Amino acid sequence: MIIMSLFFLVLGLSIGSFINVLVYRLRVAESIMGRSFCPHCRNKVAWYDNIPLVSFVLLRFRCRNCKERISWQYPLVEALTGIIFLAIGSKFFSFDDMYSWFLTGYYFFISASLISIVAYDMLYMEIPSIVLWVATAFALAFNFLFDIEKGQLLSFANGLTLSGLAASAAAFAFFFSLSKFSKEKWMGMGDAYLVILLGFIVGWPEILFALFSAFSIGAICGIILILFKKKKMESQLPFAPFLVLGTLLTLFFYQAVMDWYLGLFNL
Repeated sequence: MIIMSLFFLVLGLSIGSFINVLVYRLRVAESIMGRSFCPHCRNKVAWYDNIPLVSFVLLRFRCRNCKERISWQYPLVEALTGIIFLAIGSKFFSFDDMYSWFLTGYYFFISASLISIVAYDMLYMEIPSIVLWVATAFALAFNFLFDIEKGQLLSFANGLTLSGLAASAAAFAFFFSLSKFSKEKWMGMGDAYLVILLGFIVGWPEILFALFSAFSIGAICGIILILFKKKKMESQLPFAPFLVLGTLLTLFFYQAVMDWYLGLFNL
């Protein structure tokens, strides 16, 4: 188990490194193929300077060639991806259950897509469409194939497809209304499209918990930033990070929270 946990962690760190490349090259419209390079001096990064987290420390946070500072985005994304991959592997993977291999791989892809969206939104206040729609298609295809395999394609209670469609439609309608009514001052249209993906990931009624968590955490963070004078009341915050965090909390803790909540009425 320790070996598998280490594997998931290292895999996540490596995928996190790729996510950093993806986010940068999507912005500048460059191919994701080819070796990494410094965005300042454009020199190729040697393999020994491209080891997740380790190289960042050994280089003392600077490019070996031009000595420009390396953004903290790189180690933070790598570490976050590593931790999430470790958590996913620990929760969903079982060596003896072949279905868990596919489920774990699915959540690895989805979580990597969500982290890419978060990093891009925090940097540029925009949702990367290509990542969003590829992940949405992937999630919908997984739900459909799962229901076909289990013979529950038309089941709302047990199936993933209909539950995901209901969650996506309800969440999109709510966010679309917020965006249109406020002329994108309260909520961007990109967030309305993002919740379509999130609906397919968690389904109904779990999407309600995900959105409640997102708005609650977003409100707390907004208040803290205002109190410390980092933001003003009219300032805009990227909301994708809160939506993704709410979705991850739902994946890992929804059932435990519901069991605790319902248990309060059985005292």
